[in-house]
Amino acid sequence: MGTSTFSQYTVVADVSVVAINKAAPLDKVCLLGCGITTAWGAVVKQPGISMYFFLCCAALLIFARALAEGSNVAVFGCGAIGLGVISTAADVGASRIIAIDINPGKRDWAIKMGATEFMNPAELPNGKRIQDYLVEITDGGLDFTFDATGNVNVMRAALEACHKGWGVSTVIGVAAAGQEISTRP
Repeated sequence: MGTSTFSQYTVVADVSVVAINKAAPLDKVCLLGCGITTAWGAVVKQPGISMYFFLCCAALLIFARALAEGSNVAVFGCGAIGLGVISTAADVGASRIIAIDINPGKRDWAIKMGATEFMNPAELPNGKRIQDYLVEITDGGLDFTFDATGNVNVMRAALEACHKGWGVSTVIGVAAAGQEISTRP
């Protein structure tokens, strides 16, 4: 994104800086700058929720819980941001959270963070696409999908796994320069 957080000094806009408590352990709070806040915002700032962003966090979570309770969600990519999305989706009351990653070693972390299921697309029967499988097992598609990979093919799968008519797909991952998503209308 054109910035670096691994430098001793850097120049940024004042709106990009947040003060932290001096007693906070830097090896832990370094994760808050992108991974946690990005994941949290991706979930709670869905349509109908974003206008309430400036309310206190407790009130926002209560409001978000009422809107998202019972939703089915798929999270593509179980790195730091994907795990944050899983955790936040669980916090706001999503009833079915499907974690999707090609690394089977991420299954335990996904379940620990709140996923109700874990799927590895590489383990599907030969020729079966993950989006087709998800539409099949969710009776028409998911209410919400999140891409946390930056891979345009995965972004397409997330979009196509949404329920037609009301599903919402949120692309969090940043694709490489020049990459495009193509999908059927």
